[in-house]
Amino acid sequence: MTTRLPPEPIMDVAHLGHVELLTPKPEDSRRFFTEVMGMTESGQQGDSVFLRGWDDYERYSLQLTGAATSGLGHAAFRTRSPQALERRVAALLADGVAVARHDDSLGHGPGFRFRDPAGHLIELYHATEWYEAPPERRPALKNQPERYPARGVNLRRLDHFNTLGPDVRAAREFYQRNLGLRCTERIELDSGLETGMWLTATNKSYDMAMGREPDGIPGRLHHVTFALDSREAILQAADTFLEAGVHIENGPHKHAIQQTFFLYVYEPGGNRIELAHSGARLVLAPDWKTITWTEAERNKGQAWGLQLGESFRTHATPPSR
Repeated sequence: MTTRLPPEPIMDVAHLGHVELLTPKPEDSRRFFTEVMGMTESGQQGDSVFLRGWDDYERYSLQLTGAATSGLGHAAFRTRSPQALERRVAALLADGVAVARHDDSLGHGPGFRFRDPAGHLIELYHATEWYEAPPERRPALKNQPERYPARGVNLRRLDHFNTLGPDVRAAREFYQRNLGLRCTERIELDSGLETGMWLTATNKSYDMAMGREPDGIPGRLHHVTFALDSREAILQAADTFLEAGVHIENGPHKHAIQQTFFLYVYEPGGNRIELAHSGARLVLAPDWKTITWTEAERNKGQAWGLQLGESFRTHATPPSR
């Protein structure tokens, strides 16, 4: 009797590379990310300015684009090789997904863009420009892309993004089937409705997440998250926001799901930004079994009992009304 082996895992996606945020207040948003968040500008193109955390190895991790409203322009994943990029594009096309080549991106080679089932624009690329710090930004240690900014919050790197979608289960299965992302944790209500999922391409516990959009509106963003070095850095960030007059929506606190130590604010364009520290939590098991949270477990609140404010459930970008 022959034992059927499970399908070989798809390991073609390396990591989340960058996100594009749309903002109706581009100059205010730029000042927020450079002066308060401590990011560095690394280029401009059209209506976009490109920014980076001090430990992002690529030229940028945030594209900030002036627009009529707020929201997610696109999110981009880097593949492990040119061949991996070809395989994922072929898989998407075979699945009936419309894929368009995009050639004029700053800092990386050809990208291939498509919409996920929730209406978000996603890009895959491989060829990229590694960041070369100018003399005044060169670090003391050669294994660090640029020197520590010592400015504002001092964002280290892009961590993940969290979107909303009318059908979370369909979106999860789409990403698993076409990109090979693994689901580390999810939420399922007593009715069987899936209302949250967390996916990873790496040994991080997640690179992207999605919650349920209650009004059925496609393409809305919940938040973009940047990583800091420690829990203490999150607390120091709270003091930085206090001094800068930035409203703190939720936190500092610890999520139950993924155990992330978090803090949420809004940038001037209206997009929610999370600062996070996940500690030493990595998903090393190749056969990780997805953790499913029940409705009763989620109703308990966050790890230490905090109930997130109403705006956490109602605010997303672009605004629904």
